[in-house]
Amino acid sequence: MASMAAHHPQTLNRSQTLRVPQRTSISRISTAPVRRRAPGGGRISCSLIEPDGGKLVELVVSDEPARETRRREAAAYPRVRLSRTEVQWVHVLSEGWASPLRGFMREAEFLQTLHFNSLQLEDGSRVNMSLPIVLAIDDLQKREIGEHRKVALVDWNDRLIAILNDIEIYKHNKEERIARTWGTTASGLPYVDEAIATAGNWLIGGDLEVIEPIKYHDGLDQYRLSPAELREEFSRRNADAVFAFQLRNPVHNGHALLMTDTRKRLLEMGYKNPILLLHPLGGYTKADDVPLCWRMKQHEKVLEDGVLDPETTVVAIFPSPMHYAGPTEVQWHAKARINAGANFYIVGRDPAGMSHPTEKRDLYDADHGKKVLSMAPGLERLNILPFRVAAYDKKQKKMAFFDPSRAQDFEFISGTKMRTLARNRQSPPDGFMCPGGWEVLVEYYDSLAPAEDRKPREPVPV
Repeated sequence: MASMAAHHPQTLNRSQTLRVPQRTSISRISTAPVRRRAPGGGRISCSLIEPDGGKLVELVVSDEPARETRRREAAAYPRVRLSRTEVQWVHVLSEGWASPLRGFMREAEFLQTLHFNSLQLEDGSRVNMSLPIVLAIDDLQKREIGEHRKVALVDWNDRLIAILNDIEIYKHNKEERIARTWGTTASGLPYVDEAIATAGNWLIGGDLEVIEPIKYHDGLDQYRLSPAELREEFSRRNADAVFAFQLRNPVHNGHALLMTDTRKRLLEMGYKNPILLLHPLGGYTKADDVPLCWRMKQHEKVLEDGVLDPETTVVAIFPSPMHYAGPTEVQWHAKARINAGANFYIVGRDPAGMSHPTEKRDLYDADHGKKVLSMAPGLERLNILPFRVAAYDKKQKKMAFFDPSRAQDFEFISGTKMRTLARNRQSPPDGFMCPGGWEVLVEYYDSLAPAEDRKPREPVPV
């Protein structure tokens, strides 16, 4: 990994404005480059945060002869067919987003995740792991597997995806899993309906060997950079800090203001070249979210229009499915970005939250996500950047940080309102979103409407 400049940024005190309140276990985080021993006994300098467990897990079989051997061997193993969401989890595991996890969870890992939001390593240390990454099977599949120690994982076209080795089968207590992950068992939780409610009564864990890199052939694979590839890119750009921002929505100018202001603040703290990882979620999302392909088109326009600087921004897709599990899930989102090399994580209002599925209220407290990140076990090395509130400044006609002393000058444009404007082919206030990005959003909602119902579009502000 490339050496960075000799200047070491100042150490962050957890009581500074960029930090949420101090953890009890550690009072200061050093942001100087991590120094490790080189194989020959010398010292090498690396400014990127180390992955959980000290080494990035990569589970893809490395060469074609070995892949062909695994394919022949797998023909004799019982088969488990994966859903699209389960293939996404294989993708996540294969590239090391969940390092040091090496496959679908066995029972001990599952229980630690449910009850402690972390995994204990051999040396007694803990890494964060807040979401179960598990594979369910039904009674018939369990009987077919019998005493076998390996199974072949195949997709919906019976194409071999991976081999699961040294397997362990244990009971899938769905109610406990749902209650501990979401804090409720109310009906209508999107991921539960998608992936758990009709899943089998058993879980099968083991070590994965993934036959070849997971590809989707949807025109977006070039954006699906693995943690190793992202680390290479950050090193190529001589990053001395990486700050990650996750979205599952289009980028408006309030988001852009937050990201550019964060970079400015990091520069003021002494960093020479902080790089933004704009990292939209690319796995399963609920039906009313804007699809990934349209979000990526919109993000491209944001860069083309100069709202974000392409020289200091890396846009990539995070392949994880979305749970909408609030403070529990946001820990997973933060932990995964450590493995990709990020040492700063921007957290907003109600991260990974959603409306209550049966009542007219939010499912989670809007501030709990950022508070939980400040205390979560295994995330002590990650610097948390609380979201500064941005709103539309009617006087300045642009997105600006909210000033409570003149609250009457600000308008909060919710995601619901934004989607309604786009669906009705209406224009937002000048300065809310770059023209090219808004055009993409309008085009998406226009594509959903029957041709006879389409109205003429209002002109996009320039």
